[in-house]
Amino acid sequence: MIQPPDYVLGIQPYVPGKPLEELERELGISNSIKLASNENPVGPSPAAIKALQDSFADLNRYPDGAGYYLKQTLAAKLGVSEDELILGNGSNELLDIAVRTFMKAGDAAVMAVPSFVVYAMAVQAVGGRSVQVPLKDFTHDLAAMAAAITPETKMLFIANPNNPTGTINRKAEFDALMNRVTPDMLVVLDEAYFEYVTEADYADSMKYLRSDKNILVLRTFSKIYGLAGLRIGYGMGKKEILNNMNRIREPFNTNAVAQKAALAALGDDDHVRRSREVNEAGKKYLYKELDSIGFRYVPTHANFIYMPVEDAMTIYHELLKKGVIIRPMGPKAIRVTIGLPEENFRFIDALRDVKK
Repeated sequence: MIQPPDYVLGIQPYVPGKPLEELERELGISNSIKLASNENPVGPSPAAIKALQDSFADLNRYPDGAGYYLKQTLAAKLGVSEDELILGNGSNELLDIAVRTFMKAGDAAVMAVPSFVVYAMAVQAVGGRSVQVPLKDFTHDLAAMAAAITPETKMLFIANPNNPTGTINRKAEFDALMNRVTPDMLVVLDEAYFEYVTEADYADSMKYLRSDKNILVLRTFSKIYGLAGLRIGYGMGKKEILNNMNRIREPFNTNAVAQKAALAALGDDDHVRRSREVNEAGKKYLYKELDSIGFRYVPTHANFIYMPVEDAMTIYHELLKKGVIIRPMGPKAIRVTIGLPEENFRFIDALRDVKK
């Protein structure tokens, strides 16, 4: 039997949030809710749904491998050129392509912990070494991450806002980190929840696109745009960086339906505004109720809340029995997506029962 290298055997497969159908099938219940995967509870834009419906007749055709129209619209909206954009099957695919393009066995990548687990998985898949720097006050410790850079460091990952804690890094500390980055390193800035951030002091990644630094900024249509099921995201970087990534990127990696839905979603500012308003209202409600029942939480800049707890798995399983799916984050924390008002009410009611 053929076997993969030891570093591949050591990878623990990513475990997504439990699907609603699976929970209801296992427990024989109905009307469960899922607050585990940071999805937009508002759903997709009506314009995106219409674009989907209009595209079905052309499913016999391959998609535009270059994503011309979506890139053109993104470029105009973001103030970049089309050759500074790359599309991916979710931004997740793009970080994987970046690792396969710029790292080899033995190279090192610096990242925070806890943060998005796929960073370490992608690095291990090429035989690289993950240097994991603990968070400070639930936030990326950028000074410590800069101090962890060595001649073997080829990549540095930052999730801003961070998943799972929802915290952000600000301009001054980010600029100080970028001053420490060497010319042979790539900084991957994962901004999957960028559209939810309202802080004026949020780190400015875009100003580095045309600097002497190597940076790849990743964003997605999975979160505020509500298109997680279509798997489409994008990255921004220097033309030379993206040209090299395109050597690895598979042809037709983003499907035609996803491209058209994303293009329509980009034009629906009302949907984005409503999604942000629903999130802000839900956040305030959850803060108030969590305070009242005595659960700690980390103030968030995203569409989820991180809660340090004593026994995460017990809380997780007790909530499952009540038809509420959240996400355990190790033994000492849980993460809950901010849902629609009725979903937030139900989560709080279930959490009160669990605490009794």
